[in-house]
Amino acid sequence: MRTVHVCVPSLFLAKGHGEPMKAFLILEDGHVFTGTAIGADKEIISEIVFNTSMTGYLEVLTDPSYAGQAVVMTYPLIGNYGICYEDMESKRPWPDGYIVRELSRMPSNFRSQGTIQEFLEKNEIPGICGIDTRALTQLLREKGTMNGMITRREDFDLEEILPKLKAYSPTGVVMATTCKEREVLPGDGYKVALLDLGAKKNIGDSLHKRGCEVNIYPADTKAEDILAANPDGIMLSNGPGDPKECTEIIKEIKKLYDSNVPIFAICLGHQLMALANGLDTHKMKYGHRGGNHPVKDLKRLLEVFAELQTVNNWPKVTYAPLLCLLETWKKNSKLTEVIESLY
Repeated sequence: MRTVHVCVPSLFLAKGHGEPMKAFLILEDGHVFTGTAIGADKEIISEIVFNTSMTGYLEVLTDPSYAGQAVVMTYPLIGNYGICYEDMESKRPWPDGYIVRELSRMPSNFRSQGTIQEFLEKNEIPGICGIDTRALTQLLREKGTMNGMITRREDFDLEEILPKLKAYSPTGVVMATTCKEREVLPGDGYKVALLDLGAKKNIGDSLHKRGCEVNIYPADTKAEDILAANPDGIMLSNGPGDPKECTEIIKEIKKLYDSNVPIFAICLGHQLMALANGLDTHKMKYGHRGGNHPVKDLKRLLEVFAELQTVNNWPKVTYAPLLCLLETWKKNSKLTEVIESLY
């Protein structure tokens, strides 16, 4: 067992006691981080991923893309502006667990409606604070994403736990996060079909704000039902999990693609569209998750480092056979017209 101890002033005390309650983060390679328990009194096994955002922790917590994962925030102080429910990206938080260096006890923000500790407890999300998140992130970067356990049990048995960690794999997360029935955001502009694979609220809101009528469909909707509504364009949303698990959804996306209705996609939707067209995806060593990643502006062919982009990429697409798709896009003038109208 490789134990990592960190001496950090503890912020949260066990109810009815004057001493902080310990928590442990156990990784599948045998590393154990000791810290202070936050959030719900609950033991979880999950995939441990890190996010480099300096703000937007509530948006991260309520992003369905994190279903089946426990999130490490690399920024050292989390919770200093509290919780504002208007900023939520879905109706509930999705991560299994939350891992931070320091959790703020006293948020300072006129919009604050509570503390992050209260939010974690209310939504039954366990967590750990007071650990060296820099060391943990470096470990995940060097060895790749690993599964882990958050527990308050001090008598844990590594020989019993490690096989369970190595065997864990999140499944069924797309259907767990998608909407249960069709929803409509009325508008007078383009009619956009949004396939909800675990969509953030802001995707539909952004299209709606630009005048689009947004029809939001559950992930298992048949292509024929979407096309029957005669959309001007189709949006495939972000979402959680392994794209190759979504075999039935991939078949329906192939039908949508063959319809010649313009399609654009992000995150999981992008990966599923690639798989539907004969490309491949593979899991990255560690995903790119955060709001401070540099992007390339292909239109101007220069690096734009001042422009920041929110990223949550887990697998990446292998683009070798993509030339045929590019030719199709060149011929599709309506796609360009729809995209340019949004800006």
